[in-house]
Amino acid sequence: MASISKRLKTNAPGAFYVDDTCIDCATCRWVAPESFDAQANASRVYHQPKSTEDVRRAEMALLACPVAAIGSERKRDLSGARAAFPDPIEKPVYHCGYHAESSYGAASYLIRRADGNVLVDSPRFTRPLVERIEAMGGLRWMFLTHMDDVADHEKFHAHFGCERILHAADLRPGTRDVETTIEGGAAVALAADLIAIPTPGHTRGSMCLLFGERFLFTGDHLAWSAALGQIYAFRGACWHDWSELRRSVALVGEYKFEWILPGHGARCHFDVEAMPGELARCLEWMEAA
Repeated sequence: MASISKRLKTNAPGAFYVDDTCIDCATCRWVAPESFDAQANASRVYHQPKSTEDVRRAEMALLACPVAAIGSERKRDLSGARAAFPDPIEKPVYHCGYHAESSYGAASYLIRRADGNVLVDSPRFTRPLVERIEAMGGLRWMFLTHMDDVADHEKFHAHFGCERILHAADLRPGTRDVETTIEGGAAVALAADLIAIPTPGHTRGSMCLLFGERFLFTGDHLAWSAALGQIYAFRGACWHDWSELRRSVALVGEYKFEWILPGHGARCHFDVEAMPGELARCLEWMEAA
């Protein structure tokens, strides 16, 4: 729970605040950009929310924060914010919220499908979220993009009985019991509308998940950078091989999609015709990075 005694001095005066336990994961900044921004290697409240919608988004950011670094000077009824997760991005795809500290605040997503819902990476296992997922049809699969963002995967598997999918190269002691492993570098069709695409670079076993021809879930492979004004990759957090990561970016450019939905960093949307050009800009930047 956030502490008023640890409130950062950079916060704007008012009820909402960020304290000094913030890990600068940026979750609040894209959940509620009208209220939160970055300063001095942390998030802060730069504008106190006023409208009903801005207050709700700030409360959602409070719930999503992986280290409970966001607080309010007064007790709040958070039932509306709890009910807002999973938060629709563009149906049938939702942001789960409830980011986990163990994955450094990585985002996770729910794909709602008639043939079985998919959880992409693991959020915190919390009762409000679990009950909402139950009401939306439960889980058939849990797709783990790479070894860093597995968080509470065991708890979700135990509760929902979902089949977990991870690349064999990223298996670790905590994931050795996953039900399905992907081998090698070839893409695998999990269903007619779901393709697992090995994209080594960030880690040896990083994968993207393509849903239809619209949504690419990228884990820590690709994200949007507001500072650069373009799609980018994490040069300073490339744990395996930057050259392989560049080849993997070129590889995903062979597929059609409109959305990039990352674990870390901001999401972005372009018309399917524009996406190849945006990826080409990213590759040019990567050559010089």
